[in-house]
Amino acid sequence: MTLKKDSLLIHGGIDGDETTGAVNVPIYQTSTYKQDGLGKTRGGWEYSRTGNPTRAALEKLIADLEEGGYGLAFASGLAAINTVLSLFKSGDKLIVSDNIYGGTFRILDNVFKNFNITYKIVDTSDLKAVEDAIDDSVKAIYIETPANPLLTVTDIEEVSKIGKKYDKLVIVDNTFLTPYLQRPLTLGADIVIHSGTKYLGGHSDTISGFVVVKDKALADRLYYLQNAIGGVLAPWDSFLIIRGIKTLGVRMDRHVANAGKIARWLSESGYVSKVYYPGLETDPGYEVQKKQADGAGAMISFVLNDKYDYKVFFEKLELVTLAESLGGVESLVCHPATMTHAAIPADIRKSVGIVDELIRLSVGIEDADDLIEDLKQAIEASAKA
Repeated sequence: MTLKKDSLLIHGGIDGDETTGAVNVPIYQTSTYKQDGLGKTRGGWEYSRTGNPTRAALEKLIADLEEGGYGLAFASGLAAINTVLSLFKSGDKLIVSDNIYGGTFRILDNVFKNFNITYKIVDTSDLKAVEDAIDDSVKAIYIETPANPLLTVTDIEEVSKIGKKYDKLVIVDNTFLTPYLQRPLTLGADIVIHSGTKYLGGHSDTISGFVVVKDKALADRLYYLQNAIGGVLAPWDSFLIIRGIKTLGVRMDRHVANAGKIARWLSESGYVSKVYYPGLETDPGYEVQKKQADGAGAMISFVLNDKYDYKVFFEKLELVTLAESLGGVESLVCHPATMTHAAIPADIRKSVGIVDELIRLSVGIEDADDLIEDLKQAIEASAKA
């Protein structure tokens, strides 16, 4: 039976436990497995870094959701990114979106650059700029869409065509939208990355990361690296993410509805000089977002106008929480320049629009009117004398 996505969230991957009839996948809290003789494992299980049944169920689930053939689960999103970047060798270069998660920039700039794996920052929403940046040293195009934190939208299908034309891997960080709203592999991408800490888990209680691919040869290389590097997801955390994914659909529907209402309010409020949200018809990425995804997500960035002090705004919030991360049921707000994107040099931040006044809001599933009221009172309380 072919399941639609809301059913797949609950019954995808490995559904329950055939041995006992448990409706939930058990937590196989073990480091190793008894073997019946030399080379005689039970079901192929030998050591939990290499494979664990709870993690395997989650890996099959994320592969099903992304319509890929193979999924891999990691101890964090950055462990997933580290493993993907380990596909490359000295002298290789990646094209990367000009506003990406600060941790991605940090690992490229401070870790992989030491191994002569370099990067070129490009506005990947500009397809000509992407194609012009390709040379023989470029081995992959790494994009976030919508990007973090300016919500820039990149046309996945068109970038994937460029990747195929020049035989370059196309890697898409799909954290902001999840496979519930966007499935990059179906648009031609080669590798999808997630921080499962965010919407997939959904409750700000565990950290995880994922990689999904369609190609078996690529999957085999990644499985080797996953085992060799060892940054795998533990059984208990795997169980928590499976549990979180079961409610992803109902949560995302509420997240997106709330975000749309708040983005419209912000854009009409007179309090802000700029709103970044691809669900607004005035947003430059609106048409591409509408074409390639089933919604605009629940991340909004905005810049208060110069009548208000953004530092005071953060202090005056009562319902919305100032914190790192995103994608939980609670609304979170952060200051990218000093928090999520502090690893990016100031000149690069400012050149792409990550100014000191930029505020990033992860819209939760509280009552939207309560969230608007809290934002309103905090902004008004931050008015400069």
